[in-house]
Amino acid sequence: MKTPSGPEEARRPASDIRVFASSCTLHGLGHVFGPGRLTPRRGLWAVAVLLSLAAFLYQVEERVRYYGEFHHETALDERESHQLTFPAVTLCNINPLRRSRLTPNDLHWAGPALLGLEPTEHAAFLRALGRPPTSPGFMPSPTFDMARLYARAGHTLEDMLLDCRYRGQPCGPENFTAIFTRMGQCYTFNSGANGAELLTTPKGGAGNGLEVMLDVQEDEYLPVWKDVEETPFEVGIRVQIHSQEEPPIIDQLGFGVAPGYQTFVSCQKQQLSFLPAPWGDCSSRSQDPDFDSEPSDPLGPPGPTPGPRPPYSLMGCRLACETRYVARKCGCRMMHMPGGAPVCSPQQYKDCANPALDAMLRKDACTCPNPCASTRYAKELSMVRMPSRPATRYLARKYNRSEAYIVDNVLVLDIFFEALNYETVEQKKAYEVSELLGDIGGQMGLFIGASLLTILEILDYLCEVFRDRVLGYFWNRKRSQKHSQKHSSTNLLQEGMGSHRNEVPHLSLGPSTVVCVSAGLPHLPVPSPGLCLPPTAPATSSHGSRPDVCVFGAAPCHPGHAQPAHNFAVCTPIKFSAVHQSQLLLLQTD
Repeated sequence: MKTPSGPEEARRPASDIRVFASSCTLHGLGHVFGPGRLTPRRGLWAVAVLLSLAAFLYQVEERVRYYGEFHHETALDERESHQLTFPAVTLCNINPLRRSRLTPNDLHWAGPALLGLEPTEHAAFLRALGRPPTSPGFMPSPTFDMARLYARAGHTLEDMLLDCRYRGQPCGPENFTAIFTRMGQCYTFNSGANGAELLTTPKGGAGNGLEVMLDVQEDEYLPVWKDVEETPFEVGIRVQIHSQEEPPIIDQLGFGVAPGYQTFVSCQKQQLSFLPAPWGDCSSRSQDPDFDSEPSDPLGPPGPTPGPRPPYSLMGCRLACETRYVARKCGCRMMHMPGGAPVCSPQQYKDCANPALDAMLRKDACTCPNPCASTRYAKELSMVRMPSRPATRYLARKYNRSEAYIVDNVLVLDIFFEALNYETVEQKKAYEVSELLGDIGGQMGLFIGASLLTILEILDYLCEVFRDRVLGYFWNRKRSQKHSQKHSSTNLLQEGMGSHRNEVPHLSLGPSTVVCVSAGLPHLPVPSPGLCLPPTAPATSSHGSRPDVCVFGAAPCHPGHAQPAHNFAVCTPIKFSAVHQSQLLLLQTD
């Protein structure tokens, strides 16, 4: 469309909608606000532009709403690696205490809680253990520590571990770390505790991981005196494979390994990555069992810790939640729980801690979000009977045990990676900000033919409108007030010349001087040179009205010649000697 040109177009300000429409890149706007009167063609263009704008805004609203729902998708991938960090392996004997290490003092304090023994049954239980009865002068200790009991009377790794190899190299108890769980004292291989370097493996398959031979020491198992929850009926080892960042919950997540078998555990590493709010519900806050941010909600996720803590993990959150719950209910913590609360006494174990924790686990009362990043290990188990008869005779001679003892107590556990590849499970944002902007840009170009620069053009036009229409009003008003104060009317002659017919002896006009003659004077027949008044020179008479004749001392003109309309000048012959002094005003335009 051809844009208007000429003096009329040049006089239009930039804030004029027709000037903006003629140069704007928004399609159709020039057809709507073009020159000329309103026609059906212009009306159809206006309808088309409005419909396109409405469709564009609808699509933008739908895309923004979809983005505000924060959808996510899960991507599963398999990746290769040259070497993998070996996981932590926690081992616990199913029997928590050795019968040979129990004392009458232990039975006095822990018998009712751990074994369900009444005081009158202590003598019979000691006989079942093959121990002499309590002497008549027996006096129990004034205090009792459950953690010390399990550390002293629990199975030691030095006694259980018959052989240990990692990738064919010998290992021993020094490669394990003692840890308390609900099953008692356990041992973790490759825990990374105290800054120890984590072990890695460059190969997959049997023989490239951890292989241990263990003695379960069945002859040290406690007699089944009563059918209570803490009494084990099984024999063997409980095992949990986990990452170094999370604590073992072996009583719930461990798998069993039986004596008389060699158990092969093939592992595959899985890395999980979840999104935080609002796309997901993961958390990376560390936990502190002693810090309760909301006392009215002891089962909620732990609040931020005031000091350095281990990385957040799901099991760590649950353990901290259980600790806070038991501490709030019973005023103490169980020996496997972290924190600074005192360890529960055996009576508190029996009356409060064990029932409270069991009820809590049945209700699954802890609300812990998934960690934003975690590692878990998928497992496949297989087993064969062992040892063979020749191996039984050899092991019996090697460890100075009977063949029956070897068959009933020895097991082999072999843990390795199936391959060095690992799986990644990653949550991703289903709709990114870049996709939102791309969709909006595509809809903008499709429906209204606009771009980002078009938005800048509209903003620039709005600035022009604001400057011309709003700021211009205040500028003109301020300028008018300034001119009226600066160019106030003054008499050219002295006050003493009061005669009506006094002549002005001499009037020198400078380049910025205006002489105004007030209205009501007769037209003078004597011609004299006239000067034109441009529109920028304000001229008012002492009577408050615009004068009939004004003379500007810079631009000469000829009487009777018409000037352009936009100059608003009057060229009239005057004779200064016929003008009264009160009707002459001298104004300075600069």
